Amino acid sequence: MKKVLVLCTGNSCRSIIAEGLINKYLDGVKAYSAGVNPSGRVNENAKKVLMRENAWRDEYHSKDIDKVMDIDFDLVVTVCDNAKETCPTFPKKVKTIHIGFVDPDGKGYEEFKKLVEEMKERLLSKIKEEI
Repeated sequence: MKKVLVLCTGNSCRSIIAEGLINKYLDGVKAYSAGVNPSGRVNENAKKVLMRENAWRDEYHSKDIDKVMDIDFDLVVTVCDNAKETCPTFPKKVKTIHIGFVDPDGKGYEEFKKLVEEMKERLLSKIKEEI
């Protein structure tokens, strides 16, 4: 089982949605998410859009990167520019890629649905290529 970490700033929208989509659609891959400055909450629209996709798990929550640093990841994906710039050094050398997405926080539900479709198109295929 390959392990992928999706990293963003607040770990409330983009990284949580990516975690859910990867876990649902990519066989042989276990995704985790974290934030470099976590908000401590999951955006309600992020949860709602994952539920619509049948990809929500109650275990998903906003957490600091320190909570996952001891996991031996095969790939780290940053999904926002801030996380890319502040991505920490991991104990073991790990491949890191950046695939940026616009933050839907504070926007309507339609923006979250668009983000899901964009992630399914751009993110999932790129992760398959990289691992």
